Amino acid sequence: MRRFKYIPLSTALLGLLAFFSTYSFAALSPAQQAAKERGIMLYNQYKPSEKELRIAAEAGDAEAQFYLGENLRHKNRYMTAEARNFLEASASQGNLYAMIRLGNSGSGLCNILGNCPTGFKTQEEWLREAWKISKEQAAQGDPEGLYILYRVTGDFDSLIKSAEAGFPFAQFWLARRYHNGDGFFWLPWRRSQEIERWYKAAAENGHPKAMVRYAVSVYENRGDMAVVRHWIEEAAKTGYQNGVAHLAAEYAHLRTYFGFPLDLIKAYGLTSLLLILDGGGGVLEFAKEDLEKISAQMTPEQIEQGKAFALEWQAANPRPISFFPVLLDPLDSF
Repeated sequence: MRRFKYIPLSTALLGLLAFFSTYSFAALSPAQQAAKERGIMLYNQYKPSEKELRIAAEAGDAEAQFYLGENLRHKNRYMTAEARNFLEASASQGNLYAMIRLGNSGSGLCNILGNCPTGFKTQEEWLREAWKISKEQAAQGDPEGLYILYRVTGDFDSLIKSAEAGFPFAQFWLARRYHNGDGFFWLPWRRSQEIERWYKAAAENGHPKAMVRYAVSVYENRGDMAVVRHWIEEAAKTGYQNGVAHLAAEYAHLRTYFGFPLDLIKAYGLTSLLLILDGGGGVLEFAKEDLEKISAQMTPEQIEQGKAFALEWQAANPRPISFFPVLLDPLDSF
């Protein structure tokens, strides 16, 4: 399994799409690799991605197999036989996240009917395999191994150790767990301090959702508003839809929580970038509505400047606008 590397924020922001599940033993052709990358992009925009993902998945790419299995599972709203086949192909190549998904999705119809083919693994067997591998890696102090062990067993201590070792998804989920009331603190204010601490750590490690949550946490605790604005901007630069939407609304003064100056040109440009999310997720109608409100206050010349700003923003921040890769934390459902 891939070892976690401690990487600077700038590198993390460019590499998040390939952060997890890189068990791709098949050598893809340039065309297959391009199809895979486009498929992952479309998936993270909640758009039809099956056609592109299938090209790389059928070529044997474990990551594409995982995404395709998830795509089919979500599209049909249950674990179909085909979805299971692709997830099993990915898990058989060592993808622990595929093992976890299989282990939490039932044993399949053949197990119920008692006619499973030779070599078929039950959900308990997939979880046991994921547990065995992650336990070995956790024993070596591997941050991701500790996180996966937490996902398999629910062991809170493994989540804490993974977060302390610097794994951003563990840091994010530890903050979430504390926010939801888990853990014990003798002093009540220590909980809010720990929530803020771990959101900050995850944000500094490139986790876009943590960036927004940390900014909101600082705001709610009446902290430095310059810090809040910084992390809202950083989240937007990753292409994370919620970060872009927050920043656009602030510039438009559709809401004025964080003290951003009124800038209709930037607001128009950023809001227009959200129009690409015309698949699922329900963002498109809100973006259109906001764009109409913003443009009503602008001259035709300013609107053209807003369009130019959108192009400049895309050039400076090339990550595609998306809802942030759900599969980087595959148990976080949409």
